[in-house]
Amino acid sequence: MSFAPDIIERLARARADLRMGVPIVLTGGVVPLLVLAAETLTDARLDDVRGLAEEPHLVITARRAETLKARAYDGDVARISLPKDAGLTWVQSIAAPEDDLKSPMKGPLATARDGDADLHRAAVKLVKSAQLLPAALTVSLPDAAQFALDHGLTVIPAPLAAPHLAATSPLHPVVHARLPMAAAEAGRLHIFRPEDGGAEHYAIEIGRPSRDKPVLARLHSACFTGDVLGSLKCDCGPQLHAALDQMGIEGEGVLLYLNQEGRGIGLANKMRAYSLQDQGFDTVEANHRLGFEDDERDFRIGAKILQEMGFAQVRLLTNNPRKIDMMEKAGVSVAERVALKVGQNAHNQAYLATKAHKSGHML
Repeated sequence: MSFAPDIIERLARARADLRMGVPIVLTGGVVPLLVLAAETLTDARLDDVRGLAEEPHLVITARRAETLKARAYDGDVARISLPKDAGLTWVQSIAAPEDDLKSPMKGPLATARDGDADLHRAAVKLVKSAQLLPAALTVSLPDAAQFALDHGLTVIPAPLAAPHLAATSPLHPVVHARLPMAAAEAGRLHIFRPEDGGAEHYAIEIGRPSRDKPVLARLHSACFTGDVLGSLKCDCGPQLHAALDQMGIEGEGVLLYLNQEGRGIGLANKMRAYSLQDQGFDTVEANHRLGFEDDERDFRIGAKILQEMGFAQVRLLTNNPRKIDMMEKAGVSVAERVALKVGQNAHNQAYLATKAHKSGHML
């Protein structure tokens, strides 16, 4: 019998620690690392890091490094040497782009080019998976086991964690119940919970669709601003309701509501992207300046839910070719793409044009 948490449970604990500003320890490389999320770093903990013997680094993604004109010798990440006089404001100005235009000169930034960067790369992935800005303060810990024990820190062996950071967590059905809706009285809501402690996802089933033929389906990523507040900056709310309405008219369908706000970067980072858009950057440029890719969502989640519910073929309501490709690769056949062109207005014309031009949406 063992009560010790397994690697999935330890990763969930590590994400919670990072979100609260608590350090974690990464092992499995040449030298273990102490890791803190730049976004939740405090003056006190920055001082503590400076009190350690080794030189700290601020690790950022290559996307963010490109904005800052810092060399990413490690490919997808850059290890910036922390200047001796750099305080918390400096660290967070490197991590967050809101003030880039007000104070564009943050360098010159010296980046490391020697030594193994695998743990630094894992640190950024873990911070990003906690839906924080993808920037981590790191420092080498030669005696990591004792240090972690003395300070009560979560220890993550990076080689064990790597497959789980790359994979989609297994999902399990929790409960389902009848839910009459304006779009269709014959509605049923299914709740699915991932093993990794992440956000739950939902399937809204209309009618009793056959499992033996393609079902009308929609992969819809949560959008608090559009779905709930009626934001005019995107077309998410109109797409949600149009998809449900079409399923109601046909008498059957499945809408998967995936909790991947802001193309997978979370609501706080989405608002940071909106702030950058107000400065003149388009939606893709804003994500890159934050250190993210164009789209961080994982549509394999939707395929897993459909398969759990017994569906193998779909008529997919989408304008996004990436959803079609990922569904096919995940084992769900897309028999037909059903266009969903609604919600264009004066406020989101540029946004939709960027999606079509840079992300390949069929608009």
